[in-house]
Amino acid sequence: MTATVPPGLPAGPRALLAYDGSGIDGGLYSRVVGWADRAPHWLDELVKVWSAVGLGLFALLMLYAWWRARGADSVVLARVLASPFVVIVAYLVNSVFKSLVEEVRPCAQIAGTVSLETCPGAGDWSFPSNHTVIAFAAAAALWFAFRGLGLTALAWTGWVAAALMGLSRVWVGVHYPHDVLVGALVGTAVGVPLALAAGRAAPLVDRGRAGPLGALLGAGPAGPGMPRETPARMPAD
Repeated sequence: MTATVPPGLPAGPRALLAYDGSGIDGGLYSRVVGWADRAPHWLDELVKVWSAVGLGLFALLMLYAWWRARGADSVVLARVLASPFVVIVAYLVNSVFKSLVEEVRPCAQIAGTVSLETCPGAGDWSFPSNHTVIAFAAAAALWFAFRGLGLTALAWTGWVAAALMGLSRVWVGVHYPHDVLVGALVGTAVGVPLALAAGRAAPLVDRGRAGPLGALLGAGPAGPGMPRETPARMPAD
């Protein structure tokens, strides 16, 4: 496979930079899609399905975290409830990057590339990978949520799933490795501080638990400061 620079690479009216990403790691990209081309059909199909719908796993993990956090303290529940918003903010930040940096998809840039997934059309820029940003932002949010719940294995599961999502985007041929690497950095850089800051919303969770949202938010733990029922004393004879 040889890299070719397509016509019309000058930056658009809002872009700061338009460039040929094949000069960064096009060789590694070509090697990976070559492996995909020679891989067993079942493996390619598995990766394609994961690449297409794998982000749904993070939504399921967030739902499970909410279910478990109803009995947790308000800081943990606040972080769980903030998880979807952390992902949305990370996606919006990445959208700004995509509008400022116009990098043609490798499947369109590198001649002879055979991608497992249909190559996105013109104007659907490659850098950074949206899927990877979303996955790593979700993994960061879930890390603090599940650690707060004492579910360390699930906390690590988010990171593993995010890494597999990023790798799958290169395997199916729609991203360069550096698109995925920067996407992981953006998702983590946005996700970690926002997830930590979400704990400051604990007072809002407390008010919600005392109001009409109590059934959804749960009662929380019975801590040392919570009133406890004491057994009634029998009257003396």
